[in-house]
Amino acid sequence: MPDLSITIAGIEMKNPLTVGSGTYGHHGRFSQFFPVETMGALVPKTIRPHQWPGNPPQRVLEVPAGLHSSVGIPSIPWDQFETEDAPRLKALNLPVIQSVIGRTEDEYAEVVRRCTDLDAFAGLELNLSCPNLKQGGLDFGYDPDAAYRLVSRAREQTDLPLIAKLAPDYSSLVPVAQAIEAAGADAVALVNAPRAMCIDADTLKPMIGNGVGALSGPAIKPMAVYMVWTLYRAISLPIFGMGGVATYRDVIEFMAAGASAVAFGTVSYVDPMALPRALRELEAWMAQNGIDDVEQLVGAAHDADFERPQSRRVA
Repeated sequence: MPDLSITIAGIEMKNPLTVGSGTYGHHGRFSQFFPVETMGALVPKTIRPHQWPGNPPQRVLEVPAGLHSSVGIPSIPWDQFETEDAPRLKALNLPVIQSVIGRTEDEYAEVVRRCTDLDAFAGLELNLSCPNLKQGGLDFGYDPDAAYRLVSRAREQTDLPLIAKLAPDYSSLVPVAQAIEAAGADAVALVNAPRAMCIDADTLKPMIGNGVGALSGPAIKPMAVYMVWTLYRAISLPIFGMGGVATYRDVIEFMAAGASAVAFGTVSYVDPMALPRALRELEAWMAQNGIDDVEQLVGAAHDADFERPQSRRVA
């Protein structure tokens, strides 16, 4: 059978499939539809160093080919996360990459340090790109200098692999990615859901409680594939690709563009068995096409003579 295992940022995954933070179970409830150990790594819901209520309703709205949302990343109190969630995550038989966010550099540094001290995680994902927060997220994800400072601060707090989740912005994508690479990130994840808005034609008001939200689902996949392609050619870091993934063919597409691992997100709300089905079909497709190792797919769409840039990491 084909070898589906892959190592990304030092994290050994038995297959390249994972989930977008916040889209697959919360607080230990991870196997409602299939065993969580089916996937190569788990990325749980983003955590903050303090309790946070999230955004006002309405928080989600179905739109053509996707989901318009503005949840606002609500967080339970840290003490509850430390005593209830972290032990459950540590007990899982697969790598857990905890997603974290803060409103300031200090909050990012604090939550990175706290998560490291829990000794429960294989890596940490720095959410630099939440599209529906009034503070944080985009302030860092669009500014190379701010992103560099934040990742440098986080790097000082942990020896765990750091994966920076980047904003889906064409103009700042490469400069920000190069900045976080120089600052000591071990991988990038993209794309997060781009900002979006829906307005009610009768009330002439935004249809989401926060006014501005995000768009996810199949509608954003071509954009996401392009951004993965672009960063594969611009930086040396491994890439977690995501954005509208629903089938094994989407996985192949993202990997050929340059992703080493691929995350399922919005599709899980309408088809919770999409990931395990895609895993089976990916393995069958590889066998049928004589591909022995899934790493052969990474970057396969680029020219044969293309050489990736050298690392920009500052010693």
